Amino acid sequence: MSGMVEKRGQGYWLTHVTLITGVLIIFFPIYLAFVASTVTQPEIVKPPMPLLPGDHFLENYREALVSGINAPVWRMLLNSTLMALGIALGKIIISLLSAFAIVYFRFPAKQFFFWLIFLTLMLPVEVRIVPTYEVVANFGMLNSYSGLILPLIASATATFLFRQFFLTVPDELAEAARVDGAKSMRFFIDILLPMSRTNIAALFVILFIYGWNQYLWPLLVTTDPQMNTIVMGIKQMFPSGDDIANWPVIMATAMLAMLPPITVVLFMQKLFIKGLIETEK
Repeated sequence: MSGMVEKRGQGYWLTHVTLITGVLIIFFPIYLAFVASTVTQPEIVKPPMPLLPGDHFLENYREALVSGINAPVWRMLLNSTLMALGIALGKIIISLLSAFAIVYFRFPAKQFFFWLIFLTLMLPVEVRIVPTYEVVANFGMLNSYSGLILPLIASATATFLFRQFFLTVPDELAEAARVDGAKSMRFFIDILLPMSRTNIAALFVILFIYGWNQYLWPLLVTTDPQMNTIVMGIKQMFPSGDDIANWPVIMATAMLAMLPPITVVLFMQKLFIKGLIETEK
């Protein structure tokens, strides 16, 4: 028995040492980026690079917020936040309604339409980007939030996940709601939505980060610098040709670009983890 406890204790410490080592390896480049955002340009260029934060934190971050190649960083952060929120909320709303219709309504070729939605998983944005751009341009949605958001709000993955969850809901709930005289949307709002909150939270985090990291689509539909996203802005800050990069400002911008996704993850952490590991019924 003592040998078993000793082995279990050794495994416990080995597991935690491995986890801590992995976290440090992943976190170290982020820490270096933060240090680089608090020092001056000569300190970065001249080796060795400092490992402790400098005293130019406020100066560099103030310059990062108001500067930018084509637009202020605060404006690009706002654009990215609105785009990511619109994409995440749009995908969840459409997927919830689509899954609800597929599971609880009877209509011709229901399964055909579901598998047609599911097959779109094989068509990434890059494959359909030319016709999508033409449609957006014809509707006059270039350089607009609707042009950034609407073409990306359909999600076959979220529809599939909500469908699978709705299939696990006991039929007795729907029957009871029907006996009580609840309409279809009342059953959806009062019963299915509260039961789906952990799934919605988990998907919201994933889809927000998906929208935040978009680069190719915003690059195509925004020609006005004021509609640029932060991912585009960071790319534009890198030097071309003989230009010299302002690395402290670039690193400060990169650190600022991490704040909204991190805030979303931290704020919804409990629901996010709960939605990934269990299903409420």
